Amino acid sequence: MSLVKLDAGHLIALFQSWQQLFAEQREFLIALDGKVGDSDLGITMSKSFAAAAEAVAAEGADAGLSKLLRTAGATMARTAPSTMGTLTATGFLRASKAVEGLDGLDTAALAQFWRAYTDGIAERGKAKVGDKTLLDVLDPLTRALEVEAERGADLTDALSSAVKAAEDALEATKSMVAQHGKAAAFQEKTLGLQDAGATVGLFLIRRMAEFAASR
Repeated sequence: MSLVKLDAGHLIALFQSWQQLFAEQREFLIALDGKVGDSDLGITMSKSFAAAAEAVAAEGADAGLSKLLRTAGATMARTAPSTMGTLTATGFLRASKAVEGLDGLDTAALAQFWRAYTDGIAERGKAKVGDKTLLDVLDPLTRALEVEAERGADLTDALSSAVKAAEDALEATKSMVAQHGKAAAFQEKTLGLQDAGATVGLFLIRRMAEFAASR
């Protein structure tokens, strides 16, 4: 029996799972970011998700999806005010508006969640697809969810498709040249490297998919 909707209780548990993931991947992300960035990505992600997981757990499931996402975003913005921390926070704040009034996220609602998350980051970061950023994974995974929602796929199948799209998209960032942040200063040296921010995007959706499949 697969999960039909992600509810507020699931979301709290998912943030705990994301916290564990970014604690485990902290050194890997520091090393990846250090090749063409300033090495703070692993620190930012582990710190922001640890604070967000604690904040949403303190709120409790009765707060509802929208408030939990708003709390997570606001906490991240406060805890990790670096570029990536701010972008991730913006994503969750935008997503909180997109799911206002919903008691659970089915495939269609999850597509709305990720579309708001992606568009929020694009606007805040003033980036576009092809600039070798987090967006180069977020946009394809969101499109995959929108296609799955159209055809009425269940949550776990839709998330599997989104992960596949994200994996392919991350691989594609190796052939791109960075246009933003510290990496932009390295330009051609970024060729052949997978983007560190885009790697975070894959980590987020892959853990969400694993979480849904295990419920």
